[in-house]
Amino acid sequence: MWETRKLPNGVSMPIEGFGVFQIPERDCEQVVMDAIDAGYRLIDTASSYQNEEAVGRAVRNCGVPRDELFITTKAYIQEMGYDNTMQAFERSLDKLGLDYLDLYLIHMPFGDYYGSWRAMEDLYRAGKVRAIGVCNFQPDRLLDLCFNAEIKPQIDQIERHPHYQRAEDIKLMEELDIQPEAWAPFAEGLKGMFDEPVLLEVAAKYGKTPAQIILRWNVQQGVIVIPKSVHRERMEENLAIWDFELDEADMDRISELDKGCPSMLDTRKTSEVRRVYDYLNNPVLTSL
Repeated sequence: MWETRKLPNGVSMPIEGFGVFQIPERDCEQVVMDAIDAGYRLIDTASSYQNEEAVGRAVRNCGVPRDELFITTKAYIQEMGYDNTMQAFERSLDKLGLDYLDLYLIHMPFGDYYGSWRAMEDLYRAGKVRAIGVCNFQPDRLLDLCFNAEIKPQIDQIERHPHYQRAEDIKLMEELDIQPEAWAPFAEGLKGMFDEPVLLEVAAKYGKTPAQIILRWNVQQGVIVIPKSVHRERMEENLAIWDFELDEADMDRISELDKGCPSMLDTRKTSEVRRVYDYLNNPVLTSL
């Protein structure tokens, strides 16, 4: 149904997974159960999403053996620093009701993430997590961390979609042997994503939807994707991307849609950094 990517440390990770951002705790257990039943084996959450407990219940009750699932969570800004991250990890593990994590990420490139990275290295060495990585790290911060870390990140999870393709960022990750992973692969439909004439034309050519074209475009470039939906039919639709392949001409046409700027989050804009930090004082589920 789906393929896997081998991370730099040899761990196999599904190349298509399921994200739970903005899914309320009260609904999340059933949604994740539906996703696993539909065929997803990679589930991506975060402490800031406030739904780890629901994800954990779904994992325990879904009937799929734990070792067939790949569970990711993330430490947020207030959890940065060595001791804070150690405590955050145990807190997330307890909420999830798991003995180990498959992937643990630093959620934002802010605060004492160097202290956090040392904690993650120790958690990795202790076998409590199978892979460690970062999220939303721009090339300069990613490269700097690699120069100063004993263990390089295995993943950088970034905003990546046809309007923000980040070819140079992906190239750097390839040079560093870091796996790219795309959050918000549809940019939540912002800026007319699903109405792009090119995507509509390519979708019609293959008998697929624009969403399926976007996901296929990502995975053909070796980028892991974590689409989200609360609707079972859409979950199944998002998984139905393994029976076709985009030709080179269509890949080139999609490359021309790049606007070169984020649609969701720009960690280099002061207004965005303020918004990210304001979330700590008002944790309403927004685009984090």
